[in-house]
Amino acid sequence: MQLSADLHCHTRLSDGSLGIEDLITLAKKRGVETLAITDHDCLAGCVRGKVVGDRLGVNVIPAVELSATDTATGQEVHLLAYKSDFPDRLEGLCRRNSLKRKRAAHIMMLKVAKLFPISTDLVIKCMSGSTNIYKQHIMHALMECGFTDRIYGELYMRLFSQESKMNVLMNPKYEDVKTVLEYIQEAGGIAVLAHPNRYKNKQLLDELVSLGLDGVEAYLPEISDDYRDKLLKYAKKNKLLVTGGSNFKGFYNKHIITLGEHEIPKECLQELVGYKTKMRKLQKKAQVAVNTVKED
Repeated sequence: MQLSADLHCHTRLSDGSLGIEDLITLAKKRGVETLAITDHDCLAGCVRGKVVGDRLGVNVIPAVELSATDTATGQEVHLLAYKSDFPDRLEGLCRRNSLKRKRAAHIMMLKVAKLFPISTDLVIKCMSGSTNIYKQHIMHALMECGFTDRIYGELYMRLFSQESKMNVLMNPKYEDVKTVLEYIQEAGGIAVLAHPNRYKNKQLLDELVSLGLDGVEAYLPEISDDYRDKLLKYAKKNKLLVTGGSNFKGFYNKHIITLGEHEIPKECLQELVGYKTKMRKLQKKAQVAVNTVKED
């Protein structure tokens, strides 16, 4: 089914396998009219994405998926920042996150190299074009050397599952998710909690909403219909935006899925696009009311 929007996808700049132009060309051929490239802790594709999108007739919304830590559980949490007025204010955070990810990935890469006769040079070759080393790049190198025939499978679980005794995991400690939310707000961005089904802290969404979270992802392939219904009811009750997408990563997808394959209601896109105008009107109205009270 060809759809009009995909608000969550990745390019080679992070953990996807397609370059920006190839991704937007695929969007065009798939009938995806609006695309948000949400690379991890990387804003580099925003300008290039807009240029290519304008040329191919695809509306590319500037976005980034920011890494954070839920201090209560120690779990990694992701916040999506859409349409930031001052994206340069997120650059420092992106650089810090990238450095933390790079250090952790380097340790994992060395641990894997002790278990299997692969070179770090090969892993670096597999991550060519990316701003960082991801688990997928390490698995790609293992595939190249014939130790597995897939990215995600038994070997991936042995190496990267928390439950595995031989795991090589080294999880970066990012800044607290509430602090990252503040960064997005200071940058004039629209803050959305990514894949909320993954987090163990049941109070996390409530806490973030109380601090001004703008929306939540509900339309993702990994979210069940029952959980989606709960999210939609929660979003309606708390006046939150609802977003979603394919979480497309090309060759590095966990399951067979292509761009724009997951349904996103058009009204969700319309609400996202018009959100800032709506909020400015509400703020102006509230300010008028305050001034009126002061005059009285």
